[in-house]
Amino acid sequence: MCGRARCTLRADDIPRACHRNDGPIHHVNMDRYRPSYNVGPGMNIPVVRRDDGSNTDVAGVVLHCMKWGLIPSFTKKSDKPDIFKMFNARSESVCEKASFRRLLPKSRCLVAVEGFYEWKKDVSKKQPYYIHFKDGRPLVFAALYDSWENSEGEKLHTFTILTTSASSTFQWLHDRMPVILGDKGSTDAWLNGSKTDMLLKPYENPDLVWYPVTPAIGKLSFEGPECVKEVPLKTQEKNSISKFFSTRKVEKEQESNMEQSVCDESVKTNLLNNLKEDPRSTDDRLASLIDKDHDSKSNVPVPSLGDVGKSQVKRDYEELLADTKPSKDKIETSPARKKGNIKGGGDKQPTLFSYFGKK
Repeated sequence: MCGRARCTLRADDIPRACHRNDGPIHHVNMDRYRPSYNVGPGMNIPVVRRDDGSNTDVAGVVLHCMKWGLIPSFTKKSDKPDIFKMFNARSESVCEKASFRRLLPKSRCLVAVEGFYEWKKDVSKKQPYYIHFKDGRPLVFAALYDSWENSEGEKLHTFTILTTSASSTFQWLHDRMPVILGDKGSTDAWLNGSKTDMLLKPYENPDLVWYPVTPAIGKLSFEGPECVKEVPLKTQEKNSISKFFSTRKVEKEQESNMEQSVCDESVKTNLLNNLKEDPRSTDDRLASLIDKDHDSKSNVPVPSLGDVGKSQVKRDYEELLADTKPSKDKIETSPARKKGNIKGGGDKQPTLFSYFGKK
């Protein structure tokens, strides 16, 4: 789309920008023209149109200052039209909609500006850019105009700028752009009523450039050379989609590590609590663990104490005891172990350790 532009051209430069160097040029309502760095819908801008009743370019053209924002002539006089409703017209549908279709044969015009503004939508804000030709020459847009008379008898001349899909290099900024007529052949064809198929297309030439400008351009009251002054862009890493997904991946890994740590800590705590709550000696508890393992895995044969004389069985029991025996440091520092030594230090029952020791 195109909703803001810079038009500070002198009145005499506008026809030349539209390649209208031959024939007479008539001026209409040019006293209403106010050059501005920030022009928007509802404001008066000069347009170049064919002279009424003339079928050739030799008869000349008209430099007519009109209001930006089309008001169809069939609008009721008592209505209060909205100029923002049709300040742009989609070129793909101008041949279908009644507001525009009837204007194509004889109500075409050209709009010359130094550049226009477009906003790049971001996650949290919109950044405006100033688009212009690299060599500084004016841009010429294809447009349609109409006239409407209100209830007070005042006749208003209004226009709309045609838009098309964005060019391949402009798509990153916006999906629409104004129809730019880049040479004399295209401006002549548009004013002469030629077919629109070859004219209403995206401008693909590489001489169209842009740079960021201040967000203050969004207010029509903001005026002056500051409107087109380039401003530096701030890095928005926090708003990056890739940054978002990479952060989520790190968070998931941290959550997984935290859950594993909590699980390990819980196992250690349960083991210490079991040691504290069981007043029996370490040997008794080991024997109990062997009995529990025998109950839960009945299909694994456990030799009786009477058969432990065999060397192979002895080695099996030693490996089992080595895996299930608590560390020496934990047993010595455990309050339950110290309490057992005080009460029953001389009253010990035969254990597996003492049995194998005798062997």
